[in-house]
Amino acid sequence: MNRGFFITGTDTEVGKTLCTLGLMARLQQLGHTVVGMKPVASGCRETPAGLRNADALLIQRQGSVMIDYDTINPYRFYPAIAPHLAAAQAGERIKVGKIVEQFIRLKRQTDCVVVEGVGGWLVPLNDEETVADLAVALQLPVILVVGLRLGCINHALLTAESIRASGCTLGGWVANCVPPEMPDYQQSVAALARRLEAPLLGVTPLLANVDDGEAVAAHLQLLV
Repeated sequence: MNRGFFITGTDTEVGKTLCTLGLMARLQQLGHTVVGMKPVASGCRETPAGLRNADALLIQRQGSVMIDYDTINPYRFYPAIAPHLAAAQAGERIKVGKIVEQFIRLKRQTDCVVVEGVGGWLVPLNDEETVADLAVALQLPVILVVGLRLGCINHALLTAESIRASGCTLGGWVANCVPPEMPDYQQSVAALARRLEAPLLGVTPLLANVDDGEAVAAHLQLLV
């Protein structure tokens, strides 16, 4: 099987973390040991242990083995703004090489590592590199999370085109219902299924408990 997956989205707030948790749970149901990473996170909160991101904590908890937080989320910033801007405000520079090093350590400890990107596919990480460059460096197949909202067909097709242009493999996509629920979203899913050259791994409905990986996994069919 693949030693990992890279999760990206058509935009921010489309359910990347939800689908990351679901994919991790699905892999665990198939008998694999799995851990996750959220290498870059803005919008963190102050805690006695330092800055912590709610999504990264969920990913840490979903893991088959307990991994220290610094490895799962090496770059975290307080303001909920674009990561390269948040890093500049903090006097830091996000280094793709450092993230790759942490990923390699995790890959040695488990069967599979699921890495969640930040924002969309071309969100800048620093003055030269984007989320796409991180995915290329990790050499992982990409899972695209499509937030089912007005404009999602265009956003999904453009993102898929950019993923292919980068040299990455689009391993599959997930259609995720986001509030407010899009009327007749099934038609948009069908339109994308005809046009995206990758398998549809599942359609995830609006869920009351958005941190329940097992609930999401019930709607996914992961090809491994």
